Amino acid sequence: MTLDKIRLTQYSHGAGCGCKISPQVLKTILAQATTEVIDPRLLVGNSTLDDAAVYAIDDEKVLISTTDFFMPIVDDPYDFGGIAAVNAISDIYAMGGQPLMAIAILVWPIGTIPEKIAGQVLEGAKRACAKAGIAVAGGHSIDGPEPIFGLAVTGIANIKDIKKNSSATVGCELFLTKPIGVGILTTAQKKGLLKEKDLDTALESMLSLNKIGQDLGQLDAVKAMTDITGFGLLGHLNEMCEGSGVSSIIHTDAIPHFADLDYYINKETIPGGTHRNYASYGHKIAPISDYQKVLLCDPQTSGGLLVAVEPSGRDAFIELTKKHGLTLKSFGTFIEKDEFTVYVK
Repeated sequence: MTLDKIRLTQYSHGAGCGCKISPQVLKTILAQATTEVIDPRLLVGNSTLDDAAVYAIDDEKVLISTTDFFMPIVDDPYDFGGIAAVNAISDIYAMGGQPLMAIAILVWPIGTIPEKIAGQVLEGAKRACAKAGIAVAGGHSIDGPEPIFGLAVTGIANIKDIKKNSSATVGCELFLTKPIGVGILTTAQKKGLLKEKDLDTALESMLSLNKIGQDLGQLDAVKAMTDITGFGLLGHLNEMCEGSGVSSIIHTDAIPHFADLDYYINKETIPGGTHRNYASYGHKIAPISDYQKVLLCDPQTSGGLLVAVEPSGRDAFIELTKKHGLTLKSFGTFIEKDEFTVYVK
């Protein structure tokens, strides 16, 4: 088989962050690992469901550490490496931090897919890291049955700028920096149904760094932040609500999403992760339609930042987002804790 005929997505059983273990199963796994070392310098760790670990260097500075990896979500190896890198770096930005360096994680089916393709995956990741201003400083690789790639990323921040996903307050407005629907589009690609223009749009989104998170960390009005990945918008919003002890109301029509999703939904290009997601946390969400389940539980890969903003700081937030070329509108608010974590209108 020639290199240009290789379709990476055909060599894995899942795609992108849709490969993530469901929240319900993950909770069962973590419940078995109870040994903990108590370290007062570990400010964010296993006790919360945040995007990265945070460790205090001194009274002012912290280190941020994260890792993320997955199987191919697109066929082009350069794009696969770039998307995986952007997705991993996003966890640093979601905490309000600045990335410092990355370490590569590579599993490759030697003898099945040429080594040259693996090199292209790594080059794609290096290009993405260069845009973030960081080096791929090393890594580890093994021979395995399916191609897997990702990064372990280290970042830094001021303690006062750290944004957790568990610190939203009643009255905060909800914003999202990228449209949702990546899982639906990439599933369409795997089935050979994705239109070229929609592939270009999805790639542009997944390859776009969430650099704005570093600047949002410096806004006091930003009370909480996380990035939207494999658990879908509802899953990550549910985590934010539970961690913060609040509920939320969101409006489907106001949520940014890719064009033509209805066309692909009618073609039933629904990732398996969508149904696993809803099965894990759907009982915590007020009743929603089948269409809302498909859209709002869609696993995102290299998704946008979900941001909780105090109304008093809305103008400063909007001004900052415009400087980053974004036009954002609120799609929901946080309310006092209620029977359900999320109410969808």
